[in-house]
Amino acid sequence: MPEGIAYQNKDIEFKLMSETYKEKSFDAYGLKLPKIKEVLPTNLPAVSANEMRIDNLFLLEDDTVAIVDYESEDKTSNRVKYINYIGRIMQRYDSQGIRIPELRMIVIYTGDVETAKDTWKTPCLTLKMEQVFIHSLPDAEIYQSVKKKLENNETLSEKELMQLIILPLAKKGKEAKQKMIEQVVDLAKQIEDENTQAFVITGILVSSDKFIDRDYAKSVRRYLSMTKVFQILEEEKQEAINLAEKEGQRKSQLQIAENLIKAGADILMIMKGTGLTKEEIEEIKKNMMVTK
Repeated sequence: MPEGIAYQNKDIEFKLMSETYKEKSFDAYGLKLPKIKEVLPTNLPAVSANEMRIDNLFLLEDDTVAIVDYESEDKTSNRVKYINYIGRIMQRYDSQGIRIPELRMIVIYTGDVETAKDTWKTPCLTLKMEQVFIHSLPDAEIYQSVKKKLENNETLSEKELMQLIILPLAKKGKEAKQKMIEQVVDLAKQIEDENTQAFVITGILVSSDKFIDRDYAKSVRRYLSMTKVFQILEEEKQEAINLAEKEGQRKSQLQIAENLIKAGADILMIMKGTGLTKEEIEEIKKNMMVTK
């Protein structure tokens, strides 16, 4: 199993992000892109067993797909990784017989990187990246502004929420990032609207996944798991699992009944073997006659 975002409630966090990232804008990061239309799953066809997971994958309102990766270094191996991402996404669409959309490669650099070339060329291809340099974000100013608004029970703007998610990345070095992660998570816990609070904290976990202390991340996820919004999503998830299991059991019962009917078993034996009623078994017999 790859490192990174591999935790028990990842599907619940994904569902939360899917619901709350809709119509959000990248303007807070200094990128003029269409708004987010949908969050896409990042479990792409694997090229190698130890390859890192894509940080974020978004369908934008113009139907282009944005691959988002957070980096603290500018190096060639990252470019190779992005090309693999792009190939895997293209493979996903092509294998399903779906037209491959226009793809965007967005790299969000932490405060450790101040400049980087946005194009990488080799004779057979050119990789063009859209880049964000978080070092230029006025992190202290944003933090104090948000802190003051929360103390005054004011509602945060969409831009402020998006900036909170990447605020820890403005710092240089792992220790400074970890300290800011903890400060911003504590700040986010003061957001009264639980859905918004969970969205911001989940976004912080995703954006800082490569840099966050693992034990601290676990403690934050334990906190999230106790919130009402996560409990509701967990209930929805469990209900879907239960329905799927019932559907699976039903199909199994029907298949067993058909096999017993074909074998010439009597009604009582079929009822005992499947738990189906006499009326249900008679209906199966009728359907089998129709499809012959």
